[in-house]
Amino acid sequence: MRKLKSVKTLGLFLLFGVALASCQMFGDNSEDRNDLTKYVDPYIGSGGHGHVFVGASVPFGAIQAGPSNFHKGWDWCSAYHYSDSIIKGFSHLHLSGTGCTDLGDFLIMPTVGELKINSGSQEKPEDGYASYYHHDTEKVEAGYYKVHLDTYDIDIEMTSTERVAMHQITYPKSEKSQLIIDLKEGNGDSATETFFQKVNDTLVAGYRISKGWAVDQRECFAMVLSKPVKNVLIYNGDEKIDGEAARGEAVKAFLQFSTEELENVQVKFGMSPVSMENALGNIKAEMPTWNFKEVLGDNKAKWNKELSKIQIKTNNESAQKVFYTSLYHTLIAPNIFDDLNGDYRGADKKTYENSDFTNYTLFSLWDTYRTAHPLYTLMQQERVPAMINSMLNIYKQQGKLPVWHLRGNETNTMVGYSGVPVVVDACLKGFEGIDYELAYEAVKTTAMGDFEPGIKELQEFGFIPCDMMHESVASAMEYAISDWGISKLAERLGKTKDAKYFAERAKAYTNYFDPNDRFMKGKMKDGSWRSPFDPYSAQHRVNDYCEGNAWQYLWLVPQDPEGLINLLGGEKPFVAKLDSLFSISSELERGASSDISGLIGQYAHGNEPSHHITYLYAYAGEQHKTAAKVRYIMNELYTDKTDGLCGNEDCGQMSAWYVMSSMGFYPVNPTNGAYVFGSPKFDEACISLPDSKKFTIVANNNSEKNIYIQSVQLNGLDYTKSYITHKDILKGGTLSFEMGNQPNKNFGLADQDRPKSIVY
Repeated sequence: MRKLKSVKTLGLFLLFGVALASCQMFGDNSEDRNDLTKYVDPYIGSGGHGHVFVGASVPFGAIQAGPSNFHKGWDWCSAYHYSDSIIKGFSHLHLSGTGCTDLGDFLIMPTVGELKINSGSQEKPEDGYASYYHHDTEKVEAGYYKVHLDTYDIDIEMTSTERVAMHQITYPKSEKSQLIIDLKEGNGDSATETFFQKVNDTLVAGYRISKGWAVDQRECFAMVLSKPVKNVLIYNGDEKIDGEAARGEAVKAFLQFSTEELENVQVKFGMSPVSMENALGNIKAEMPTWNFKEVLGDNKAKWNKELSKIQIKTNNESAQKVFYTSLYHTLIAPNIFDDLNGDYRGADKKTYENSDFTNYTLFSLWDTYRTAHPLYTLMQQERVPAMINSMLNIYKQQGKLPVWHLRGNETNTMVGYSGVPVVVDACLKGFEGIDYELAYEAVKTTAMGDFEPGIKELQEFGFIPCDMMHESVASAMEYAISDWGISKLAERLGKTKDAKYFAERAKAYTNYFDPNDRFMKGKMKDGSWRSPFDPYSAQHRVNDYCEGNAWQYLWLVPQDPEGLINLLGGEKPFVAKLDSLFSISSELERGASSDISGLIGQYAHGNEPSHHITYLYAYAGEQHKTAAKVRYIMNELYTDKTDGLCGNEDCGQMSAWYVMSSMGFYPVNPTNGAYVFGSPKFDEACISLPDSKKFTIVANNNSEKNIYIQSVQLNGLDYTKSYITHKDILKGGTLSFEMGNQPNKNFGLADQDRPKSIVY
């Protein structure tokens, strides 16, 4: 990476498109009423094990500016936890809701007084430049963060555009005011090469290369100050470096100046995955003004544009807060991963220039393929093709679709090839701007190549022997879900032979069903079952399942619930077994995965493989049982408190479940274009669609007691099915539920009214 040699003037060419037509606000149309960000509480999920990002970003933004605590373990995966009281600085990349730790890049910290060249520690923050803070001086909103640094009597607030953060720092009177940028600091990773350069008195730049969850992360920055710097001190670790530039493993710089009482110093911090020049170009293009209020106003407008795509009507303000915070959480990732000029860094580390699409990163696909990405096909239709093309370019650069992609790095985290259903779903739903033949090549190559554990064994034996690898059952069942989608895309594209082959592979889950124990079990290479067997056993990442046990993985057949019903002996035994899942003991053995949380019996809502399970009742004609359980989960496992999520947020998936379920339906099969009815929580919900269409869901006679669907109408006509299709929603119209306090056991009972494992 070369030094920044010159500062070029770049014209402002960031244009704001015309907003999609939105549903009119329910109630009055005052300016305050139109501000849906007031219902967003970023603190929700910042306590407990939610691991959410707290700070400033725009929807799907490339930059996430926010506070960083000292990393103290699992609950600091996003670098912030509500239980903390010490800030080491403010970084510009953050994960949101993950179970692994990384990022926290480009830490800045304003201070006054004695020079302290290291951040300190949780035990002795006063030994370094870290500061104490209190929540009563914090202000957190969508796109905005503010806090008072008690140690220095400094206020700092921040907001952002897509690729640039603006900080407004209010200093006390001091001859020793500083702004520190510490390139060594991250969140659980290790810097391998860092570089800092002072370009002039108001511009500095540099880069950070690091190794962590992302094994080779490369980021560049440029930072512009509103106040000229009097002096710059540079260190590499504890060694002082002469001059105005330095390269090393732990470079940090101290920008020094004097300030008057309550003097504001503003900072524009731009980032690029490609170069320092591009980072500066992003600043010039996206943030030409020093007007913090104006930048914040534009940020809020972007959040309101996205939040207003779903309007709800309810008298329950707490539920309104939970809904819009959930929707907000679904909009943080994936992240833009390019510069405004179209340049981006590929998975092969090459620079691709002037791309004609928006490139994305941070694909938590094992989580998000289940609900978040199907939700995007409803409310982010303009972004879906770019997300898919980002994944297809990753395929071309690394030879397979992404598994869990982070900042240009394949982490290979979690089982399955979960990029497949996301690509297939977009194709089967007819999204334009996607090369379908390339998409099919990508999903087939990913499924057939020797990339993921157990694929060659699956091809050889028809199952993955549990004495050859851990998590064999979980892996094979995830593969089967994806293989079902590949078979349907092959069928759509006229690839008959492939369609038949993958349809057979989609049935591979049946090879793990033991009719004696009536569970999916590990099968040895010789065909015998693993013994001893305990369906409650959930040893973390060393058993036949992945973050789960046999009780939870029995139901991981969203592509073929009818087949599972047959394996269990028919509808009545199936329903009885499903009932027992929710009623048996929630006790777990010592050493069980900490991801198994939000337990109702052995149903674990805090982990993604369970998310579709409550909706399986509809496939056996007992939709009313889905209603009762879904309402309970929405009311008890989602709250407006800091610990209001029962498990990791997982880049929007946990919240996407609530968004979809609260509207009254859920995508059980992630690639078949159908949404199974549950129990609508709100009196009305309106989805804004392309071409000025809207789809309104009305729940008549709705209450906390009236949770059961009595009857349904679609556009004024009786509708007896217990599901609705994606195609019907996109037509626009009104779906009306009549609700009651007793189950209507006839609703969805007839075979022709039940959801089926076909593409709609």
